Amino acid sequence: MANEPEFGWLKQMFPRGLYGRAALILFLPVVVVTLVVSVMFLQRHFEDVTQQMTDSMARELGFVSRRIERAENSAVALLAGQTIAAPLGLTLRLPAQADRQDQRLFYDFSGRIVIEVLRDRLPEVTAIDLATDDKRVDVTMNGKFGPYSLSFDRKRVSASNPHQLLVLMVFTSLLMSGIATIFLRNQLRPIRRLARAAEAYGKGRVEPYRPGGAIEIRSAGTAFLDMRNRLERQNEQRKMMLSGISHDLRTPLTRLRLGLSVLSPDLPPDDADISAMEADIEEMTRMVDAFLDYSRDSARESPAEEIEPFEFLRGIVSDAQRAGQDVSLSGTQGDASLVTCRPDMLRRALDNLIGNAVRYGTRAEIDVTLGPRSLRIGVEDDGPGIPDDAIETAMRPFTQLDSSRNRNSGQGAGLGLAIAADVARGHGGQLRLGRGSRLGGLRAEIVIPR
Repeated sequence: MANEPEFGWLKQMFPRGLYGRAALILFLPVVVVTLVVSVMFLQRHFEDVTQQMTDSMARELGFVSRRIERAENSAVALLAGQTIAAPLGLTLRLPAQADRQDQRLFYDFSGRIVIEVLRDRLPEVTAIDLATDDKRVDVTMNGKFGPYSLSFDRKRVSASNPHQLLVLMVFTSLLMSGIATIFLRNQLRPIRRLARAAEAYGKGRVEPYRPGGAIEIRSAGTAFLDMRNRLERQNEQRKMMLSGISHDLRTPLTRLRLGLSVLSPDLPPDDADISAMEADIEEMTRMVDAFLDYSRDSARESPAEEIEPFEFLRGIVSDAQRAGQDVSLSGTQGDASLVTCRPDMLRRALDNLIGNAVRYGTRAEIDVTLGPRSLRIGVEDDGPGIPDDAIETAMRPFTQLDSSRNRNSGQGAGLGLAIAADVARGHGGQLRLGRGSRLGGLRAEIVIPR
């Protein structure tokens, strides 16, 4: 762990995606092997082989040189030299230009070895020309009768077409890398499809998905489908349970209300017991309705739609103002692009947050920020707020924090924050609670990934 910050820069250089990392694992060995083979080939071919061939050629040049040195005059030297040079494939010129110097092309790697070996084996060499005609080698030597030159085919000191192996190796590496890239892309496509389906389901959308690819990827895809199907079955069971609760709880409450209406004419109008029982029935009805709304919104599968968030928030604020609530849209940030969400569920969550804000405070302000990766909607009030140690408790269903929120200002079932948190989680996001910086009260922020 101590060495992790030291090599953090190296970690940042590696690709973050699976495709990039798999490509690096696949292509890095190919590149390294190609480089190693190229270096070994250059060393063995351009140095060792060229040195051996040039050494043999130096012996032939030395043989011609010694025959010229033993001649009595220049004419005899020229005749003797040509007699020996012609069968050896050498071209003799006597005399030759004396003020020449070594020449070779800049990319002629084997030419450096040729010059070094010839000069080492033949001290009388004064110049070696490999550039004037890249297919011939012209060696100028200093003799008893003046400078002379011997030229021969370049193939005799270096292999012909030495680049063929390198070109073939590079071409083969590129071809196999292209084939491997296509194969790798086909293998990673099922993983990307699985990731998109899982990400969409985390945001509350069900996208069609069929397992494919390798055995391991198929197993992961099948496990994902089984998990998604189990969750869908649980939602269906919850809907059936809601219908039963709606029938089972509303019926006895209705009977109680009818029973009280029958008894009330025979009792005094100011009977405290009747008033208390009617209040209990109203409270129970309100609790049942709130529970049903909470469960129904959690289980209902409203279709996802693309909305323009700024106009969506302006509509919610306008509806709240018509209902007599002191609500305003304080600011919008970001571009007015579309966002995919469930408008009905998001509207109910915001209505609950606004209702809580104006119930426990005097006014509320809404702000929205649309970034490249998320949508942030904040609702802030000027009420007493919620202590930091009670935030997690406040988001539980049917929980009221009487000590921190003014219960005298309104009654509730304690489901507003729980519904908002469930809606945010249903969109793959979260609900954050904290202290507001503008009004000083509670700030509730819904964050939904894009």
